[in-house]
Order: sequence, then C-alpha cells, then structure tokens
Amino acid sequence: MIPPEIQRIVLLIALAATGYLLILAWNQDREASETAPQYTSAPSVGPDPVQVDRPQASVESAVMQSNAISSDIPSAQELVTDATAPASSASSQTTPQDPLRANTSANLNRLIKVETSTLRVWIDLSGGDIVRVQLPSYPINQTNPDIAYQLLDQNVSQVYVAQSGLIGKNGPDSQGQRPIYRVAKNTVNREAGGELVLNYDMDGSTIEKIFSFTANEFLIDVSYLVMNRSQAPFSAGMFAQIKRDKSIPLVDESFPMAPTPYLGAATTNTDDRYLKLEFDDIDDSPYEKRETGGWIAFLQHYFLSAWVAPAGQESRFFARRSRDGNYLFGLTGPEQTIPAGATGAWQMQFYAGPKDQTRLESIAPNLNLTVNYGILWWISVPLFKGLKILFDWVGNWGLAIILLTVLVKASFAWISAKGYRSMANMRRVAPAMKALQKRHANDREKLSKEMMALYKKEGANPLGGCLPMLIPMPIFLALYWVLLESVELRQAPFIWWITDLSAMDPYFVLPLLMGASTYLMQALNPQVGDPLQVKIMKLMPIFFTAIFLFFPAGLVLYWLVNNLLSIAQQTYMYRLVEREQGKK
Repeated sequence: MIPPEIQRIVLLIALAATGYLLILAWNQDREASETAPQYTSAPSVGPDPVQVDRPQASVESAVMQSNAISSDIPSAQELVTDATAPASSASSQTTPQDPLRANTSANLNRLIKVETSTLRVWIDLSGGDIVRVQLPSYPINQTNPDIAYQLLDQNVSQVYVAQSGLIGKNGPDSQGQRPIYRVAKNTVNREAGGELVLNYDMDGSTIEKIFSFTANEFLIDVSYLVMNRSQAPFSAGMFAQIKRDKSIPLVDESFPMAPTPYLGAATTNTDDRYLKLEFDDIDDSPYEKRETGGWIAFLQHYFLSAWVAPAGQESRFFARRSRDGNYLFGLTGPEQTIPAGATGAWQMQFYAGPKDQTRLESIAPNLNLTVNYGILWWISVPLFKGLKILFDWVGNWGLAIILLTVLVKASFAWISAKGYRSMANMRRVAPAMKALQKRHANDREKLSKEMMALYKKEGANPLGGCLPMLIPMPIFLALYWVLLESVELRQAPFIWWITDLSAMDPYFVLPLLMGASTYLMQALNPQVGDPLQVKIMKLMPIFFTAIFLFFPAGLVLYWLVNNLLSIAQQTYMYRLVEREQGKK
C-alpha cells in the first residue's frame, strides 16, 4: 500500500503536469489564430480630379468632394504673421482654382513609391502627401519576417497620412483643391537615398516640392522651392500635419496583463516638455500654441510619426478634430513674400519610424520623451542606457539583462546584507518565538512584550527582512517599462526557444523556474507569525508564477536571476551569522 503522503505528491505532480500541458496547448492555439494582416497593394487616394467631358452635375459633385477633402487644410489666417500686421485675408479674395485642370490618369497613377533600406513611402501626387509608410527593417512579427511593419496608410478602414503644403494668398493648397504635381526628378537610391522632386506650375511661378531621403535614416526633409517668374509678389506659408483616425494599429503588440500602450498625439512647449494630446481632450478643447522650434507627433507602441519645425522658426502648433471626424495634429509656419523674379524656400522634417530614443534626442529637444517610461522614468532612462552599453559589449539583450541584474544586485548588496542578517537572526529565534506564542496564546499584550524583549536580546528585527524584497521592486517596475517601451528589445532573441524577449516565454520555462526559485527563497525565510499568514505566504510562489506566465521573457529573466543571486547571498549570510553565533 502506497503511503498517503506519496499519493498526494504523485497527485500534485500529475495535476501540475496536466496544467502545464493545457497552458501549452492554449498558447499554441492562440499563436495559430494570429494571422498576418493583409495589406492592399497600394493605399487609397482621393476621388479623381474632375474631367472635362463630365456632365455638369458630375462636375458639381466632384467639386463638392474636393472641397470636403481640402476642408481639413489650414486656412491662411493660421499662418504665423508679424504681431503688428493683420492676418492675411487673401484666401477669401482669390477665386478657387479651376476644378477642370488636366490630369486624366487613373487614381493609382497618382502614387509614387520611394524605397530606401529603411523606408517604403507612397506619395500622392495630389498635394504631395505621404499616404503610406512601411518599415522593412521591422517585420510585423517573427512568423512573417518578409512582411514589413506598416505605420502610415490610407484605406477604407484607416486614415493615417502626413500632409503638407503651401497656404496663403498665392499658396496652391489655398485654392479650393490640392495641386496635382508631376515628377520632375527622382534620384532616390535604395542604398544611398536621394531626392524626389515634384513640380507644379501656377500663374507663371514654378513650385518644387522636394523630398530628401538619407540612407539608413527614418527622417525625411520636406521642402518647397518657389521660383517666382511672375510680375507680382508671391506670398505663402508652409503647413504640415498628421491626419489620423481613432482606429487601433493593425498589428497589436500590447502585452497580456499590461497597461495599454498610449495611442495619441504629443507635443512640446515652453510650459511642458512632453504634453499628451489625447483624442478625448481634443474633442473637448482644441489645442493651439505658438512656439519657436518644436515638434508634434503621433505615438503608438514602439513607433511614431512626427513633424519637426526648424529650430529658429516660430510656428503655430494645433490639434483639432476635422469635419470628417478625423483628427489633425500639425503646425503652420511664418508667411513670407517672394518678390517678382526671386526665389524662396520653406522646409520642415518628417520622421516615421521606431522610438529610437538616442536618434530622437538628436533630431529635436524632448523628442526622446515620446518613449514613455512612466513615473519611474528617472530609473528607467539610466537603466536603459546601462543595458544598451552592456548589449554593445556582449551583443545579446538577454545576456545584457543578466549582467545588468548582477550589477544592480552588487550595487545594493550592502543594504541587502543587513536585511538578510536580520532574517538570519529571526530564523535563529523562531523556535523561541513559537514557544512564546504557545505560552501566551491567550494574552496578546504579554506576548507582544515578551517578543519585543526577545528581539532586543537577540538583535533581531522583524522589519529588517523586508529590505531584500523592497529594494528590487523599483528596479523591477522600471525595467518593466523599459521592456514595454524600448523598440530595441522588440523581437530581440536570447537563447534557443526564447526568440523574443519582449514576448512571453512560449514554453513557460522561465516563469516556472522563477516560481521554483521564489519557493526556495521562501523556504529559507523564517516561518514566523500567525499560522494563517504563514499558509498564505506559502501560496505566494504559485500566485507569482501564474502572473509571470504572461510577462515578457526579458522581465522574467531579470527576476529569476535576481532570485538566484538573492538565494546565494541569503545562504552566505545565514552561514556567516551561524559562525558568528558559534564563536560567541
């Protein structure tokens, strides 16, 4: 007959194995249900320009459609003008551009695709807007490494485009319909970058819209060059904006049991280095502020797009809801007048890519703050910088996390040693404490006095053991935000089965090892206090294991290594205290 104790152990092992297999099957089913998003071959564009041979009713309908599209373009009154000069009202004095202007090509022929090693960009010749951006160096997931992450797009289910143009008295984007550009020059090379130059002729003047691409770069220079060949001055100013709906990104990269990554806009100003512009806030009150330099961006998990104003330029930043229900986040620059026969230029920068905080910091002040580490940013920032230095040394983010854990643990070893010494003393006096609890079970006041006298005599501190547990918590939470926000750790491999440190362990090996190490740590701790409390504490390893099953593998790796180092230090301190007591 098998003893009951052995039967219980076998039953517990069988239940644990069954639960593990069920979790593995659930995870495999979940991964199998995640299909790659289907991208259309090209982004959607606006309606065809009105054709000459259409009936009048169709012409009027097309004009109405055109006005609806251009209604989200800033007005001339929004340009930054001299404080003493009245705002330009020229847009109300000029007649709308003829809607019958020539462009008989199909809508898709209006799209120009530009590809570099880091960007695939689709540009609509109507207005020269960026209507799709893909990032070939960032696959959507590891199962589909050949499918690039798509950041911007315009289709039937999503609107996310980057618009820019010239508005004002002579601005072509203030004429009731966006200008239809033609390609004048395209020298963009996939490896070396280059320029895409779009041309548009208007009232004797030639307008060039120039997109400058740099190799291995996510930043695009967008500039206008106007050659005023007319007999009158040319007055205009540049606007740039991100047009976005409220739809969530096509690829969901949020973590289970984690805060939802921020989806919305942000900007910087003299009062607030990093100001969130959330959809609901804009519905209640549109945002507007004049600033010198600055940027305005739209953020999502790991990636962002941003318009960056020239450093010394005063611009009017805004965020509002457009008439079609979408949201506009942009800026307008100063108006300038080009004399007859002269040439003038406008310039801004557009970033579409990962939240690379080192690169963002070099582009514009405070742009790196779009990597949101929460309230513990003052720990997360140096933590990430240290992690990056270690990665540059070892070339593996998992090894970098292990080394960082060792360094952090070593930095606080002297504080932890005091806590472990107190725990060793508590463990040593545990039998005497249990005897006191039995002796004074019916006299709580007497028991409290006797226990305090025992603590004082033996140099034990029941609160001292909390230090080893409390010290790692801020580091743990700060590293949690680093793993949650840092695009550098996205799809970063470690060893063997762990191919993505920012995702949960597919076989739950690290969480189970972490749970076992937590149980071992608890076994080393003194079992004192109320019996019910002791029983609850014994359930903590199971509780933590269940939670850590869904945490990023990199975070579980940090906690596992921290536990192992704590066990080693705790064992050493226990033996040291025993030797010291033996000598006494």
